[in-house]
Amino acid sequence: MRALIFGSTGQVARELRRAATGLGIEATFLDRAAADLADPAACAAAVRAASADVVVNAAAYTAVDRAEDEPDLATRINGETPGAIAAACDAKGVPFLHVSTDYVFDGTSGRAWREDDPTGPLGAYGHSKLAGEQAIIAACPDHVILRTAWVFSAHGANFVKTMLKVGKDRPEMRVVGDQEGCPTAAADIAGALWTIAGDWGRGRGRAGIFHYAGAPATSWAGFASAIFERTSWPARPAVTEIATADWPTKAVRPANSVLDCSAIEAAYGIAQPDWRLALDEVLEELGEASA
Repeated sequence: MRALIFGSTGQVARELRRAATGLGIEATFLDRAAADLADPAACAAAVRAASADVVVNAAAYTAVDRAEDEPDLATRINGETPGAIAAACDAKGVPFLHVSTDYVFDGTSGRAWREDDPTGPLGAYGHSKLAGEQAIIAACPDHVILRTAWVFSAHGANFVKTMLKVGKDRPEMRVVGDQEGCPTAAADIAGALWTIAGDWGRGRGRAGIFHYAGAPATSWAGFASAIFERTSWPARPAVTEIATADWPTKAVRPANSVLDCSAIEAAYGIAQPDWRLALDEVLEELGEASA
């Protein structure tokens, strides 16, 4: 299988690259120099020029707070460009796999979010990602939009690496405890994407939006506690839960980001992963795991 990947150094793109060789996938990764996501026409041209069996968009504008100051750029990268890529995929007759986010929801549901629940983004980032979903659906019937949440890995900027950086020399960490979600390893997302791509290659692909995130659900404070208790540090910080109101940010975050992942298991046989197992592997890779 030949795959064209938008993204090269991001968390998911790195894990797609790591897994591709072992799966026998001929994958071409496009960095910003090869295809700038701020240029929809250039990205569409990259699809037209490629000989690919599947196209995956693993790149995005992900600066949630900064998006409030530059919503037009966020929408171009997360909204317009995925639509342009999708249209080019449709013209070539290849499926398009796209990574989206829990931030398309407003966080007010009292249960895990399902794919057909009404969307209601709270900020510019969520609005830009929802625009991308809508553009893809309109342009390319053979699409899979994979909504995920709280992505972490040994690379890039993410919550795990932030906690390791700022928590090492502190006796206490004050972490938000009233936002709940599903930490998800970038490696697990990459595995899910390659499974989906393989099914499309065998003629068994199912189009639509699917949720894929780790289990069990937890809060940011719970996630932080899990990180610290797995480290090899001789002294670990105590985690004190605080309210969202006590940690103001420019962009409003959803209080409930828990995703119902039953549909992807029914369609593709992809079970919800235990993020704690992946966390052990990430800490081992970073040299921070306890013996």
